[in-house]
Amino acid sequence: MKSNSPTRIRRPVGGFALLEAMVALLICAMGVLGVVGLQGAMTRAQTAATFRAEAAFLAQQLIGAMWTDRTSNLTTYNTSGTCNAVCNDWLARVSSRLPSGTATVTVTNAGAVSIDIRWTAAGESQSRFTMATSIN
Repeated sequence: MKSNSPTRIRRPVGGFALLEAMVALLICAMGVLGVVGLQGAMTRAQTAATFRAEAAFLAQQLIGAMWTDRTSNLTTYNTSGTCNAVCNDWLARVSSRLPSGTATVTVTNAGAVSIDIRWTAAGESQSRFTMATSIN
C-alpha cells in the first residue's frame, strides 16, 4: 500500500563552505598580523643600525681631526678638561645627529685615545659606541 503523504527529498546540509571560508580568512588575518609585526621589528632594527653607523662615523671623524692636529694639541681634545674649538664643534654634531647624544673623549699623554658616544632613541634603552686608538 502506498501512502498519500508526499515523499521528502533530503537535501545535503548547507553552510559548510561558509565555515571553511571563515577559517581561511582567520588564517590569512593571522598571517597579515605577523607580517605587520615583522615590519615594525625591522624598522626598529634599521633605526638602531642607522644610529650605530652615525656614531661610528662621528668617532672616525674626530680621530681624523686628531691625527691632523697630533703634534701639539692632542691633549686639548679631552672633554674632561677644556675642550678645543674642533672638539666643541664635534660635540655639537654628536648632540644634533644622535637623539640625546653625548660623548666623552679621553686622551693620555702617550697618545691613547678613547671615544665613548651614548644616545637614547625614543622608547629604547641607552645605546653606547666606544672606540679606542693610539695616535703617535
